[in-house]
Amino acid sequence: MTDADPGLFGPDSVTWQLHSDPVMWIAGVRALYLQALHPRAVRGVIQNSDFRREAWGRLMRTASFVGTTTYGTAEAAERAGARVRKIHRMLTATDPDTGERYGVDEPALLMWVHCAEIDSYLQVARRSGLRLTDAEADRYVAEHRVSARLVGLDSDAVPANRAEMAEYFEKVRPALAAGPEAREVDDFLLRPPTHPLLVPAREVLWRRVAHLAYASLPQYAHELYGRPAPAPATVTRQLRLAGLLLRRIPARVRWQLPPKHILRAMARLGPDARPAPYKLGR
Repeated sequence: MTDADPGLFGPDSVTWQLHSDPVMWIAGVRALYLQALHPRAVRGVIQNSDFRREAWGRLMRTASFVGTTTYGTAEAAERAGARVRKIHRMLTATDPDTGERYGVDEPALLMWVHCAEIDSYLQVARRSGLRLTDAEADRYVAEHRVSARLVGLDSDAVPANRAEMAEYFEKVRPALAAGPEAREVDDFLLRPPTHPLLVPAREVLWRRVAHLAYASLPQYAHELYGRPAPAPATVTRQLRLAGLLLRRIPARVRWQLPPKHILRAMARLGPDARPAPYKLGR
């Protein structure tokens, strides 16, 4: 290992290992489903963009932000956070029922987006077979007080372990609903616009990813969306199969996809920085 900048998390963190796993794409879609259930939060997205046209771009920008903050230098991560905070400060949304205009950077909204994302990453990773001890799962939640600070939250107010995360979700549940904006997100994720030639691939591949991501949601989310919840054991088996298949794709092949965050981190820090599942669950 060199003395180069390890970034905000570093190769010894749970985050460094977990975020390299290919099931994070399923987890990211689950996070979108969950985030859409907070009317004030999702309204800020829908009212400030042409969601159906820009959704892929938003997903890729989120993936790039996570990659930069996980594997980039501390300076690159801080720059990425500053860009996000600057954008959020300029955006507002309007409550159609009351006419209230509010900023999308309200701490309560940022907290919901953060917790829905971190919970989704952790839940999907563990249920798909990534070996993670309870202590490591708590460490992962605690590590992401750092990423919460980057988007504008007080890190001390953010859940520091799984128990605090569960308490947060229990507290926020009365504010959740599957409003028209959530239905729009749901419709997009099931039938995203695509080139006519790619429609068969969307039906065969994407819909399976979307259905599995949706299936992995908590019980209350299924109730809000109004669709029957599949048996948790069945979903876990499906996630394990998906994880098994995705992890058979060689890591070096997966990591070649732009913008190559992991490969750049290994070039900066040396081969010992390589993320690997065997570094977890010990």
